[in-house]
Amino acid sequence: MPERSAPERSWAPPEPYDLRRSLLVLRRGPYDPAFRTAPDGALWRATRTPEGAATLRIARGATGTVDATAWGPGADWALDRLPALLGADDQPEAFVPRHGLVARAMRRHGGLRLIRTGLVLESLIPSILEQRVTTEEAYRAWRLLLRWYGEPAPGPGAELGMWVMPEPRVIALVPSWDWHRAGVDAKRSSAVLRAARLARRMEEAAGMALPDATARLLAVPGIGPWTAAETLQRVLGAPDAITVGDLHLPGIIGHALGGERDADDARMLELLEPYAGQRYRAARLILLTGVVPARRAPRQRHARIARL
Repeated sequence: MPERSAPERSWAPPEPYDLRRSLLVLRRGPYDPAFRTAPDGALWRATRTPEGAATLRIARGATGTVDATAWGPGADWALDRLPALLGADDQPEAFVPRHGLVARAMRRHGGLRLIRTGLVLESLIPSILEQRVTTEEAYRAWRLLLRWYGEPAPGPGAELGMWVMPEPRVIALVPSWDWHRAGVDAKRSSAVLRAARLARRMEEAAGMALPDATARLLAVPGIGPWTAAETLQRVLGAPDAITVGDLHLPGIIGHALGGERDADDARMLELLEPYAGQRYRAARLILLTGVVPARRAPRQRHARIARL
């Protein structure tokens, strides 16, 4: 029998639409094995769907559409959900800027859409790895987990050096010494293992409203409000899933909206109150402006756990 050609789908986004800015939130660092930006501008994504691994190539078409090709057993599942992944369910028109800085950011980045993956573990696990460490350390741990225990991405993804996240049952069997080698402490590795063992329950959160999905994730020891928000921003595309407990975000929001550099979570939420229902979108737009308070002192150097 002739080999089946790779399935394709297209979606016509409303303009303006910024494909790269919308999807880049899925990339865990510049060397993420599950995400690539090609020289021609195409975005490549390796993912694990309920039907198996899939590689997606996504690019703007000549007529303004977004065109995707997929490979692997999960190809049809991924393509059927392409519009949601690209932000078709988002409603940026519901957002009303209340500050001049935010209004300018909205005009400049009006093509931003909040994407919806519908897949929990692929966002939850790297978010757990990012708890209380530098992004460099977390990105390294994510890379090693995929390369040691994942599988090569289907189709051309393997040629690009891409890897698919391990299956939950594989993650649940990662030994303590490999977590140590990857620089992941016992608290974070234990949270990852719990999430992997509860994979079915975790994935059910993708079909819930934000409050219920948050409660489902918070029921797992080691998953707090910061991790839940960072996960559900990507899984649900929830415009109000504001991150609390972040080291830098309150100071950035406080500086941008109130001229304050020492804002805490409570003050950040107070400043974002005019954006109730859209607080995550407001924070995304503020971050895109690059307006941050001046650094007071050099960063403290961090030692990798694997070297101790």
